[in-house]
Formats: sequence, C-alpha cells, structure tokens
Amino acid sequence: MQIRPFQMEDETGVIRLWQDCGLVVPHNDPHRDIACKLAMQPDWFLVGCVDQKLIASAMAGYDGHRGWIYYLAVHPEYQKKGYGRLILAEAENILKAAGCPKINLMVRTSNRKTIEFYRHIGFERSDVITLGKRLDDPR
Repeated sequence: MQIRPFQMEDETGVIRLWQDCGLVVPHNDPHRDIACKLAMQPDWFLVGCVDQKLIASAMAGYDGHRGWIYYLAVHPEYQKKGYGRLILAEAENILKAAGCPKINLMVRTSNRKTIEFYRHIGFERSDVITLGKRLDDPR
C-alpha cells in the first residue's frame, strides 16, 4: 500500500470509503470535515492506495497535549490484511515526530469490530467519559 497525503481529487473516493465503512453519520458533513482538516495540518490527512485504488484513510491531529486519530478507515474488501496497521503506524510516526506523547481516539460504543481492532494493536480503554458540545448548533 502506498501512503501519501490527501489531495483534493481524493475527496469523492474518501467520502465513498467512509460511507462503505459506516463512518458517515447525519450530523457530520464529510465535505466540511475534510475542509476543516485541510485548514489545519493538511499533510496529516493520509490516504492509502493499492494499485491506484484508494482503500484507506487516517487523519492525525495534535494540539500540543495529545494526539488524535480520526477517520481511520480501510475498505471492507481490504480489511484484515494489515492495511489499517500500516496507515495508523504512519500517522503515529507523524505524531511522534511532532513530539506527541499520547494518542487518543473515539469509537462509537456500538462499533465492536473497530474496538477489537484497536485493542488488538495495543490501545487500551481509558476510564474516562467523552463529553461533547456542538458549537455550530444554531439552537
């Protein structure tokens, strides 16, 4: 798998990948999420290709305190072949080079398959509750 930074011509393929992986939910506009990432650390938005076909993605972010991984996805036809580990390792290398000491990620509690993937590669469940508040909600 070739891993490289996202390019605008990847947008349709990335969104299709996210849809195929069940990552797109009604309250998240994937076009907006991509635009937001491209405004900050755009080289940390990675895609993975096999034979020129976009099959994986990962976004890394770092706020100076901890790193985050978002939209890690591998097309269902290419899962269980090590591609998830490869693109995650590349994101981890980017974060390590920036001096990041810790990575966090969020997974929906209903997504058991993904939770097991992360546990299998060394992530541990943290004894915390993640709270959120939308700042773009007009209410």
